[in-house]
Amino acid sequence: MKKILVPSLIALAVSALAPVAHAQTAPAEPASSLSFNAGVVSEYRYRGISQSRLEPALQGGVDYADKSGFYVGAWGSSIKWIKDATATDGSVEIDLYGGYKGAVGDVAYDVGYLRYEYTGNKLANVAKDGIPLYGNANTDEIYGAVTLGAYTAKYSYALSNLFGNLNSKGSYYLDLSATYDLGEGYSLVPHVGYQKVANTPDGTYTDYALTLGKDLGNGLSATGAVIGSNAKKSFYYTPAGKATGDTGLVVGLKYTF
Repeated sequence: MKKILVPSLIALAVSALAPVAHAQTAPAEPASSLSFNAGVVSEYRYRGISQSRLEPALQGGVDYADKSGFYVGAWGSSIKWIKDATATDGSVEIDLYGGYKGAVGDVAYDVGYLRYEYTGNKLANVAKDGIPLYGNANTDEIYGAVTLGAYTAKYSYALSNLFGNLNSKGSYYLDLSATYDLGEGYSLVPHVGYQKVANTPDGTYTDYALTLGKDLGNGLSATGAVIGSNAKKSFYYTPAGKATGDTGLVVGLKYTF
């Protein structure tokens, strides 16, 4: 049960690197960078599933990229799915990640580790007739991605239970996407993903998204996305009985500085 992966997001796709050679001139070394971002979305989706009960969410993060190719970062969002599972605590998701980006010829690659931390969550306390229904929501994943031109393929593997699903270590997510520059600050990103939840057939599903982005200048950007999945409503739903994986429109505004 979990995020998109609005996302969002989230946010870890690599860019293709295109070296430019100049005769008699050494290429400039890449510079290290530190950036921050803050935003709001009409709904927080991750891997096609609403994390915010189909309601708005506040988000923000920080990223450091070293000129060597190594990077670290943190990103957070308000969520509601843990409390919707009747846990008493768990309203914030914090993603902690680090990895390395590089390129071999025209192929860029990105490998790393991602920790989904749900601060103080009590999901493991949810039980029925004394039998636990979930484990701790905190999740650890490793990932690898390759990019060629506009196209990216990414594979994520869970080293722990996945988002509180019991006996789900070894779950994986396969993400295929493309990024098209439409000019004048517009971009179009189609995506399809497959979430395999180990030992939980009802939790396994395919998701899809089509996102239109617009660079508004001065660090401000806007997105509009149609996002959905074939996730089972009996597994992914709100307390009001609404399916959290059904197709919906998600809009967002982000400021990077």
